[in-house]
Amino acid sequence: MASYAHGVPSYAHDFPFDPAYGHTLDDLLGVPAPPAPDDFEDFWRARHAAAREVATEPELGPVEEERDGVRIHGVTYTSVGGVRLGGWLALPAEGPAGHGFVIGHGYGGRQEPGPDVPPPLPGSAAILPCVRGMGSRGLWAGIPDEAAAHVLHGIVSRDTYVIGDCVADLWCAASALRELVPELAEEGAPRLGLLGESFGGGLGALALPWDDRFGAAQLTVPTFGNHPLRLTLPCAGSGESVRAYRREHPEVTGVLRYFDAATAAARVELPTLVAAARFDPSVPPPGQFAVYNALGGVRELQVLSAGHFAYDGLAEEKEELRANRTRFFGEHLGR
Repeated sequence: MASYAHGVPSYAHDFPFDPAYGHTLDDLLGVPAPPAPDDFEDFWRARHAAAREVATEPELGPVEEERDGVRIHGVTYTSVGGVRLGGWLALPAEGPAGHGFVIGHGYGGRQEPGPDVPPPLPGSAAILPCVRGMGSRGLWAGIPDEAAAHVLHGIVSRDTYVIGDCVADLWCAASALRELVPELAEEGAPRLGLLGESFGGGLGALALPWDDRFGAAQLTVPTFGNHPLRLTLPCAGSGESVRAYRREHPEVTGVLRYFDAATAAARVELPTLVAAARFDPSVPPPGQFAVYNALGGVRELQVLSAGHFAYDGLAEEKEELRANRTRFFGEHLGR
C-alpha cells in the first residue's frame, strides 16, 4: 500500500531513485508538452503518406486459439522498407466485425495475444502486431530485440531512428486489418480504435494525429512524453539508455524532438482515454501526464496508483480500466 508525504505517493522499493519523482497529482497535471520543431508536422505527414503507399499483402494463418467469442489467427504483413512482420488477428467467431482495433504492445514485445483479446467491444476484429525488432513475430536482422538497445537503434538521425519505423508498423497494421476485414473499410463503417500500453502508448500518440482512419484511442502509461524532462529523470526503463547515450552525444536532443509523444498529443483531436500512473520506475509519471495534458480533443484520464510495479489494488485498477475502456470506445466509436 502506498504512503503519502506532502501528497507524493511512495511504496517500499529498492530503486536508487524516487519513482514518483517528488510530484503531487497537481504537479503532474501541470506538466506541459515541449514545443515542436518547425517542420514537425511536415515530417510526420510525409512518414504517414509513405506508409499508406505500402502494399501490405497480409496473409492470414490458421486459427491458433478460440476464446471469449473470437477466433485468433496468426497474421503477417509488410511494413515500410519491405519489412515483413507478424502478429495475431482476432476475428468474431460469428458474423461480420462491427468495429476494428489496432493494439500495440509494451517494450519487450508480445509473445502471445494475452489479455488484449478479446477487443474492447463485442463483435470486433483486432490486429495485434509485433513491431520491428520486438516480440516473437517482429524479429528482424540488424534490429536489436532488447529494449535498451532497440530504443537507440538508428537514433543518430530522425530519418533512421527505429521509433519512426515502429510508428509506421502500426499504420501498416491498420492497412492490413482493413484489407483482411473489408467490412471495416466500407463506407459508413466506424473508424478504428487504437490501444497502446507503455512503448505502444508512446507509439500510439505519435501515430494518431496524422491518420484519419482512427476514431478513438486508449493509451496506458505512455512513454516518450516530454523528452527534455525525461532526460533529467533516472528510470529503470528504456529511457535510461537514452539518458546515457545523450551524455556522450548531446546532439541527440535534436532528434528526440521529432519523437516526443506529448508534442504529438497536442495535435491529437480524436477522443482519447489515458491511464497514467503516479508512481512508475520504468516510465516516469511526468512524461505520462504530459501526454494527457497536451491532448487537443475530447480526453479522459484514469489515474493509476502505479505502473510497471506490483501493488495492492493492481487487479482492481486493471478491471476498472477494462470497464472504462469498453465504455469509452462504445461512446466514441459508434456505428
